[in-house]
Amino acid sequence: MAALKRLFSQLRDVNFIILLLLVVSLSSVLLFFLMYGSNQNETYEISVYEISPKTIRSPKTIEDTDKTELERVRAEQAVPTAYRYSEDIMKNRQAIISSIFTAVSDVNVETKIDQTITANDKLTKLRAKLKGMEKDDSFYLLSDDQLKQLLAADQKDIDHLHELLLLAVGEVLAKPFKEDQLSIHRYEVEQRIRQTNTLPNDLLDVALMIGRTAIVETEVVDDQLTTKNKEDARASIEPNRILQGQVIVREGQLIDRDIYHQLKVSGVLTNQSSIKPMLGIILFVLFISGLITIHFTNSKNTEPLKKKALLIFYVILFMAVILMKIVSYIDHEFDVLIAFLFPTALVPMLVKLLINERIAVLATIITAATAGIMLQEGVAAIMQMEVALYILFGGIVSIYLLDEHGRRSTILQTSLGVALSNMLFIVFYLLMTQSTYTMPELIFYAAAAIASGVLSGALTMGLLPFFESSFRLLSNMRLVELSNPNHPLLKKILVETPGTYHHSIMVANLADVACESIGANGLLARVGSYYHDIGKTIHPGFFIENQHGNHNLHDTLTPEKSRDIIIAHAEDGAKILEKHHMPAELIDIARQHHGTSILKFFYVKAKEHDPEVQEQQFRYPGPKPQTKEIAVIMIADSVEAAVRSMKEPTPAKIAALVESIVCAKVEDHQFDECDLSMKEIKQVKKVICETLNGIFHNRIEYPD
Repeated sequence: MAALKRLFSQLRDVNFIILLLLVVSLSSVLLFFLMYGSNQNETYEISVYEISPKTIRSPKTIEDTDKTELERVRAEQAVPTAYRYSEDIMKNRQAIISSIFTAVSDVNVETKIDQTITANDKLTKLRAKLKGMEKDDSFYLLSDDQLKQLLAADQKDIDHLHELLLLAVGEVLAKPFKEDQLSIHRYEVEQRIRQTNTLPNDLLDVALMIGRTAIVETEVVDDQLTTKNKEDARASIEPNRILQGQVIVREGQLIDRDIYHQLKVSGVLTNQSSIKPMLGIILFVLFISGLITIHFTNSKNTEPLKKKALLIFYVILFMAVILMKIVSYIDHEFDVLIAFLFPTALVPMLVKLLINERIAVLATIITAATAGIMLQEGVAAIMQMEVALYILFGGIVSIYLLDEHGRRSTILQTSLGVALSNMLFIVFYLLMTQSTYTMPELIFYAAAAIASGVLSGALTMGLLPFFESSFRLLSNMRLVELSNPNHPLLKKILVETPGTYHHSIMVANLADVACESIGANGLLARVGSYYHDIGKTIHPGFFIENQHGNHNLHDTLTPEKSRDIIIAHAEDGAKILEKHHMPAELIDIARQHHGTSILKFFYVKAKEHDPEVQEQQFRYPGPKPQTKEIAVIMIADSVEAAVRSMKEPTPAKIAALVESIVCAKVEDHQFDECDLSMKEIKQVKKVICETLNGIFHNRIEYPD
């Protein structure tokens, strides 16, 4: 605690931007190392054909690309070649048959006139005409005797044979068939030719030869369809995935090559290392550090408050991260998810009470995301999402339920609300997992939800005094405690200066409502008003509200002596508060609530005796109010004392008096060093007048 106080005092003179960059940088490095160790999957030193020492599950869902590709290749190879029927084949084969008979007829016509041409000459001419066709179409060559038979046949028989072959071949080739059915269809065309009795016997062999040779397969390979079918077959094979949490090998099972391959793909072997998780954690840490930097850079608080808030935020964050680290070490020893024991609302409640609600929301989000990464069970792909949501919802609920005063009773109520929220989330979690849980497991989860909420409240109440003392903070809870009438200093004011005590209560009421109306801290103004005049306990009788009867002690003193006593009460009060280790904000209120105002009564009195007296000699040393709250207390202090001295105060008189007092303060430049605007001053005057009218309202006269 003392070390933190010394550290904070040393950092007061450091530029905020430099401090912000230094703290964020160092914290980012530390946070990375804390998170990176928790994010590493458990690895095993295993070889092929060993016995597995334990049951190993896949830490993530991952595709086995090698096995997927192997199955796709097999599916592709299993696809048969696609064929399609080609009508052009029938037409081409019929054209070849026609070409043969046309060539025979042409040779007969060409040699009919010349009687000297022998059969061999005709054969030579016919061979010449058929040569190109036979070469291009792979047509079986007819023997010389068969060609001579065609050349010697009657033209009528030639024409009849031509028509017969065209018809028989056309009917057979009109049907789709492949090469393996050629013999069947050649036999079919042969039978068709033989059934014709009109052919001379010498032409039958020629007809059979031409007919059988003309029959070829009518289905050709469809490369485009084959390629498409292969692609469809590959696409039909789903990626082979090893699912997150899937058992790869059980304890005592032999590790064959297939299992070893799955272990390797899952990345659980000791000889495997990846830089990806490290880069991911670095990006995550940079992201949240950037959010924190943006928040504190854009904060409109003063530099001392921002420095204090920055250090508090990181102390709370690392306190939570260290707690997560402890939980992550023991989490693997249990079958249940003990991360549900983590106090979900601890961080947001502390941050809201010690800093503000806006940064509490950011702290909740960061804590939830960090916990999701650090509190993994070892089979989460990115983060343990149920843990992250559990902490997120618990934290948000606590922010909504916790009021701004942060009384202990409110913290307790908030922790019970968080426990109920945790219970609802765990019921949702158990239902969504669609698993069967034993009664001990259900009892544990219910107890964890309640323990998390109650522990959040207990730790918050326990840690608040530590932070308040270490960082000299004035939280709402601390203010509520200081407002207790049983506080020793308030008792001192009541006993020694009862008039001042009553005056302080009235000032507190005015300052509270006025500050609330302009968005300032009404609770701080109220409690500060209780203590602002504690310096009067040094010389209580010299202040009018504590005098009884018509005797005024100042009548026996010089103006200068009276001045010193009256002015000293501001600094005396500050010293008393410092001696009792009161918050700095209350000390500032005691010291600044008169600013550099002039003691006009004693100044005028002194001027009557010495016209050369200087006005500055009768002014408070200051400083002028530095905050809105102190400025409002200055107004309320002056107004309450003035209105109390009025005879028969009416709303009009009160409004005129308030206006004159505030205008005098403005003209005296008492509000130059705080950010109180003219619009806010107008609102303060209005609210104070309304409150005073309620206090000093007309009363009915009761009969004797």
